[in-house]
Order: sequence, then C-alpha cells, then structure tokens
Amino acid sequence: MNHDASAETFDTNDEHTPTRISGKSARRAATWFNWGNIVAMIVPLPLAIFWTGLSMLVYALNKHHPNPKVGYYTQWAAYRFYGVAGTAMVVAVFAPPSLTFYLVLWVIAAVILIPWSLYDLYRIKQDTWEDSFTEPPESFEDN
Repeated sequence: MNHDASAETFDTNDEHTPTRISGKSARRAATWFNWGNIVAMIVPLPLAIFWTGLSMLVYALNKHHPNPKVGYYTQWAAYRFYGVAGTAMVVAVFAPPSLTFYLVLWVIAAVILIPWSLYDLYRIKQDTWEDSFTEPPESFEDN
C-alpha cells in the first residue's frame, strides 16, 4: 500500500469557493415577510407587536440576499407592513379610547395587508427561481 497517496491533499480552498443557494431556498426566503404579515394580522395581539420587532430581523436577513428577487419581494412586503403600521400608529394617537375604534383600525389594516400579501405569495410562487451563487469573500491577507 502506498502511504504517500493518502497524504495527498487537493487544493480546495473552501473559503474562496462560491456557495450555491438553491432557487427553492430563495423562494422560501422571499415568502417569510409576507407570511409574517398574514399571521400578525390574523392574531393581532400579541403577534402584531412581536412581528414589528421580528420583521426588522427578517428584513435585514433577506434584503441583501444573493438572489435579488428575495430582496425585491421582502422590500415590498416591508413597505406595505410599515406603511400600514405607521399609519395606524398616527391615527391611534389621536383616537378616542374606545375598543370599537381599535377593532375597526385592525380590520382596516387586515383588509389591506392580508389580500396584498396573499397576492404577493402567489406572485412568488409563479416566478421563476434559479440557483444563485455567493461571491467569494475578499481576503484580508497582505499580499
């Protein structure tokens, strides 16, 4: 048996090899913000409050995804959610302290967000998703 053969190493530098991200994974990542919007509107307390914070993390993770479509769909879902949430906050500040008023405000927000998010999920499903590759990281070594 040749012991030198087992000592051979191939020059596969993992830190400079592009990583493949499947189209299926990218499509799933593009749906996260829309699903969060839908769940937050179906169960507004306490999920809408928690989703407001968690949505910032989902946005940060997906906006600069290697597949630009993920960032596009995430950005538009965020525009819708933050626009509706911001408008609801401004209206609620000057609202009378009535449970009925807040229920009406929630229904209006749900009527805006749920159908639009469902339509976006439909568009994401119908879109063509191809595999993408990450760029190899820059080396910090002195040359």
